[in-house]
Amino acid sequence: MRLVIAGLLVAAAVIIGIVVNAHDPDLLYASAAPIFGNWQPHLGPGTPIAVLIAFLVVAKGPELTEHRFAMPIAYAASVAFTFSLAMIDGWGRFVTRLTTEDEYLHEVPGITDVPAMLHGFAARIPDFLPDSWTTHVSGHPPGALLTFVALDRVGLGGGAVASIFCVLVGSLAVVAIPKAVNDNAVLPFLVLFPGAVWVGASADGMFMGVAAVGIYLLTRWPLLGGIVLGWCLFLSYGLVLLAPLAIVAAGRKIGWAVGGVLAVVGAFALSGFWWLDGYELVKLRYYQGIGDTRPYWYWVWANLAALALVIGPAGIKGLRKDKWVVAAGIAILAADLSGLSKAETERIWLPFAVWLLVGTAKLGNRKRWLTAQAITALAVNHLVLTNW
Repeated sequence: MRLVIAGLLVAAAVIIGIVVNAHDPDLLYASAAPIFGNWQPHLGPGTPIAVLIAFLVVAKGPELTEHRFAMPIAYAASVAFTFSLAMIDGWGRFVTRLTTEDEYLHEVPGITDVPAMLHGFAARIPDFLPDSWTTHVSGHPPGALLTFVALDRVGLGGGAVASIFCVLVGSLAVVAIPKAVNDNAVLPFLVLFPGAVWVGASADGMFMGVAAVGIYLLTRWPLLGGIVLGWCLFLSYGLVLLAPLAIVAAGRKIGWAVGGVLAVVGAFALSGFWWLDGYELVKLRYYQGIGDTRPYWYWVWANLAALALVIGPAGIKGLRKDKWVVAAGIAILAADLSGLSKAETERIWLPFAVWLLVGTAKLGNRKRWLTAQAITALAVNHLVLTNW
């Protein structure tokens, strides 16, 4: 029944999106609503490779869970599948995803004094100022920009490195999540995660990997995990919603985790950036742009249609009263109802959505469900030219 409901939700979001876009192309600001991209069926050099990898994972994935080198194999397979999906759109598009005038790398050359940047970061968040940050830099705390500045400073600058970095870090979720939940049965489903379409390449894919590692560390070394999740707060304001997952992971040692988070928050505050100041100003910036145009009445439910495509049929079928799934669901529901997640949630919600796949570990007929996941990822990537 839940698959039928999800299918109807996706169909409704697509049909209504087409009708609304035909009437007013500037309202939804998503030509392929509920996905941010354009309807453009296409093939690319990554097509045969993606199909081959998907076939191998479907055929051998269930056996992978028992292999002595399951983790490195799964990680390599995830990187390969994500990269091959990106190559359906071509190398040229892959290496320029993070270099446009709205993205992080556009600002990197102008960062010559990091302490000064941190002290003045919040003041540049509002739009229509002479030195307003680009869209993505303004919409995130300074940690996201600092990540790409650091890569540039060690000689790893440019769009190609940035995109590859997002894929490599994002794929860490494939090994971190099974470790956190102590169940390798979820491995092949994480490899064929349809959300991989947006991991290669978006900064949110990178956020997903960092967040998953942080949650895993909370289950073993809560102070260290808290530090990593503290860093997550400065990658994206929305990652404050990792709190339910953090509580599940840390358990009674949540105090250590909080200590780690506060250490990072304090370090940024001493460096000149107060998280709450940034958050208040980013809400202002959000409604200075397309966030004010996109209608809540559509996106509050169409976001969930996009989520259904991100987690795929197996993810939907595997939804259950599991503590990890419930925690991720709470985070997603809060983000959705906030009104600050209107569209583009197929990438923005990646750090939460990937945890919904934990329930796939209990599915029977695993090859059938893995096939459904692969078909979903391939269909979306071939039918829609996504913005990420």
